Amino acid sequence: MDKPKVVLGVSGGIAAYKACELLRRFTESGHDVRVVPTASALHFVGAATWSALSGNPVSTEVWDDVHEVPHVRIGQHADLVVVAPATADMLAKAAHGLADDLLTNTLLTARCPVVFAPAMHTEMWEHPATQENVATLRRRGAVVVEPAVGRLTGVDTGKGRLPDPAEIFEVCRRVLARGAAEPDLAGRHVVVSAGGTREPLDPVRFLGNRSSGKQGYALARTAAARGARVTLVSANTGLPDPAGVDVVRVGTAVQLREAVLKAAADADAVVMAAAVADFRPAAYAAGKIKKKDGQDPDPIVLVRNPDILAEISADRARPGQVVVGFAAETDDVLANGRTKLARKGCDLLVVNEVGERKTFGAEENEAVVLGADGSETPVPHGPKEALADTVWDLVVRRLG
Repeated sequence: MDKPKVVLGVSGGIAAYKACELLRRFTESGHDVRVVPTASALHFVGAATWSALSGNPVSTEVWDDVHEVPHVRIGQHADLVVVAPATADMLAKAAHGLADDLLTNTLLTARCPVVFAPAMHTEMWEHPATQENVATLRRRGAVVVEPAVGRLTGVDTGKGRLPDPAEIFEVCRRVLARGAAEPDLAGRHVVVSAGGTREPLDPVRFLGNRSSGKQGYALARTAAARGARVTLVSANTGLPDPAGVDVVRVGTAVQLREAVLKAAADADAVVMAAAVADFRPAAYAAGKIKKKDGQDPDPIVLVRNPDILAEISADRARPGQVVVGFAAETDDVLANGRTKLARKGCDLLVVNEVGERKTFGAEENEAVVLGADGSETPVPHGPKEALADTVWDLVVRRLG
């Protein structure tokens, strides 16, 4: 079979060196990559490096190899175009249809999915001109991932950092898997919770659960690849931030509730994939609870945590908001799932069986998605991203 053809555009920012790692991930996973840098990008990484890593010729000009009409052919033959890093200047040129070099010509001729991974200083990203250019590109069907928050050049820190190349690759992989399908969550804001809450007993102990957060992170990644603005409320996962996703870190159920309610205020959909503790200790010991010889420990008194899924289902932050819950069951899976769906009042409930060596921490999952309309959508055993895509398919239908 022919290798998927990827065009890696590199514009002139200091993060250009990180694109080498992205290129390596594409080539090692069997993609045929043509690197198209801008002239300014070559001040950061030279043409010889791009050519050696990709195994393909590198040029910035439409005048090279004119007989092959590269300014048309490269875009026409591509299965994906990804620009990483995408500077403010590149976003502006792409939004306004300028074509003054090989990369901008390629963007105009491409009829495949296009992904932009912006990188710039915070002030440049937040400028109204840049935000309008991003909105324009998204309206036209491009996937523009949100930049990460972190250390920039010099001593500056803020939003504008290029996301981790491994995570950009995951977005691109999902976009390629969808082929010519439109980014059907473009213009939507979705909130996803992930991980497992921890309720502290004392400074060194807590009540927790086995949730790894992998399913919630898969939901966040697939939503970003489908064009959504994603807020991920992450509880105790330790997983790398997905590219293009705003991550809010929390620890306890009360903190998770606060973060979800805040993010859900303008969200089109909320997916509660986190394993939220039903109870927490009534009292927190300021010092470590000591073991006393010959004495049994004092009983731990528990109190109920807020039912976040039921709360956001009953009091939707905006009309038409879609709410999805998750139910981990150990027996009578579907019967218990239907009961929970009715009790929680959400639109969809993802029900799966859990236990030793089942689901928690695994890379695969299987489930049945129950709908408040009586529907049942089985998802066979497979990658957690497959389940995530099924969930978003069902959400999109309900968003109209």
